[in-house]
Amino acid sequence: MVQPDGQQPVAPSALKGEGAQCFVEFEDGTAGQHPTSTPRALETDEIPGIVEDYRQAAERAKRAGFDMVEVHAANAYLLNQFLATGTNKRTDQYGGSLENRARFPLEVVDAVIDVYGADRVGIRMTPFIELFGLTDDEPEAMAFYMAEQLSKRGLAYLHLNEPNWAGGDITFPDGFREQMRERFSGSLIYCGNYDAERAEARIGENTTDAVAFGRPYIANPDLPERFRVNAPLTEPNHETFYGGDEKGYTDYPFMDNGYDRIQ
Repeated sequence: MVQPDGQQPVAPSALKGEGAQCFVEFEDGTAGQHPTSTPRALETDEIPGIVEDYRQAAERAKRAGFDMVEVHAANAYLLNQFLATGTNKRTDQYGGSLENRARFPLEVVDAVIDVYGADRVGIRMTPFIELFGLTDDEPEAMAFYMAEQLSKRGLAYLHLNEPNWAGGDITFPDGFREQMRERFSGSLIYCGNYDAERAEARIGENTTDAVAFGRPYIANPDLPERFRVNAPLTEPNHETFYGGDEKGYTDYPFMDNGYDRIQ
């Protein structure tokens, strides 16, 4: 167990993530990746408390001065597990149908909206992604249902991660982006393995309003300027991801080697 006092992590159902690891500090003071343990299924009456945890997190973010917040319902984390058929085997009001599997994530969204207002809340989702054993028999239907529900709430944006972000050859079905545009009235953002050229092309299709960059931005603190002058990009060091100290996060260089250094 890697939780405080050896507690089990929680999930919609007691299913262990295949190959999932978490970054921990070991008893000898070193730190690194450690296999996750099997979670326990949340009791129905525990879920309102988890929703309240999200509300409290939003309130703390607001007090800290954040302009807006993004609800993380992606990448096989808790909310994503509730949305997907492969990880949600519940028989209560939080499992089974599309509406039931989406209930908890939407309750979280509503709680965060209560704190910030819908125009300052976004959500990140990863329909079609297969990660750590997470699978879904209805990814497109769930994505469309969530888009419609979020649009009714007036959410600021919907942030979608490409299904091949973590490798593999899974892609969005033909017409998926166009149908998401029809169903969601806010801003659409896509991310995952983009470069400047592909991002410009995607925006030009009018299926997205913006493209987000994560790993390239970590390794290139001046990424927009590098894109502007077509400069080469620094490759990120994956061994420093997900924990440890500042190495691999705040120590990447700005442009040099023949390009004007950004001050």
